[in-house]
Amino acid sequence: MKRSMFVVATIMFSAITSVARAQVVVDLSLITCKQLLESDQERQTLISSWMAGYFSASKNLNVVDFRYVKRNGNVIGKYCKTHKSDTVMNAMQKNWR
Repeated sequence: MKRSMFVVATIMFSAITSVARAQVVVDLSLITCKQLLESDQERQTLISSWMAGYFSASKNLNVVDFRYVKRNGNVIGKYCKTHKSDTVMNAMQKNWR
C-alpha cells in the first residue's frame, strides 16, 4: 500500500510541476466544465486525479481506486458536454461515486 501511495504521489508531483510552469495557483473550485473540456489531456488527468483524492478524503478513504477515477472521468466528461457553464466541482459532487 505504501508503494502504491508513493507511485500516486510521484505521478501527481510530476503532473503538478509541469502545470506549475504555466500557472502557479489553480483554484479547482472555479474551473468550469467548458474550461475542463478545452484543457489538454494532461491537465484533465491532473484535475481528475486531484478530485479523486479530494472525494476519497471526504469519505475518510485512504485509497484511490483508479477504476473509479477512469469511470468518474468519463461520467464527468459526458455531464460537462451538456453543462458547460457548471463548475467541475459541482459536476463531480453530482456525479462522483
